[in-house]
Amino acid sequence: MTTTRDTSVVAFLRQIPFLEQLPYADLHELALLCQSEQIQRNSAIYSKGDISNHLFVLLRGSVKVCSFSEDGREIIKEMLSPIALFGDLGLVGEKERQENAFSMQDEVQLLRIPIDAFRKLIRRHPSLSLDIVDWLGSRLRRAEARLEALMFKDARERIIDFLKDSAENQGKKIGFELLIKHSMTQQDIANYTGTSRQTVTSVLNELRKSNLIYFNRRSILIRDLERLV
Repeated sequence: MTTTRDTSVVAFLRQIPFLEQLPYADLHELALLCQSEQIQRNSAIYSKGDISNHLFVLLRGSVKVCSFSEDGREIIKEMLSPIALFGDLGLVGEKERQENAFSMQDEVQLLRIPIDAFRKLIRRHPSLSLDIVDWLGSRLRRAEARLEALMFKDARERIIDFLKDSAENQGKKIGFELLIKHSMTQQDIANYTGTSRQTVTSVLNELRKSNLIYFNRRSILIRDLERLV
């Protein structure tokens, strides 16, 4: 018997690029095995060393995927917004987590999907494995682009790139401006861009004085994306 909850989960699963063309019956079968979770701010979704036996879909809120240096400094690799799939390296052989994932907002909502159920789906639809490889490849290219930016761009350029990417990926148009609602601290931005909190504060204040952006604790308004250089 199909419930409203199952139908809703199937709708979320269809938003994952490589699942959108699968038959409803397969997605419904997967939906039955999904567990819905709601967690509070700064809670660990998984930690380095945990068994990689689930992947996750972010339904509401935001999540950061990060590592820590030997001296305890946080390095943010990804900041995720709905609808994002993460914790997926178990699909390609990861046995234990090599990174950490934390919620960044109150009431973050997730779907937890068993890796084994996903592998069963791949065996049933072999072409799905190619779609997943393509998807992972696009993520790898984005990671390489970020690494190049860390190597070849200065701190100001990296912070502006972060603002542009955020505006293009999650900005809401308000006239000619773009509003980014977020839950990031300036330290989060620094940890993501490989800079310091003081540098982030300085660059944001400079851009605000130039009337290119406006920001507060919960949002950043990009006044003119083309002028943001």
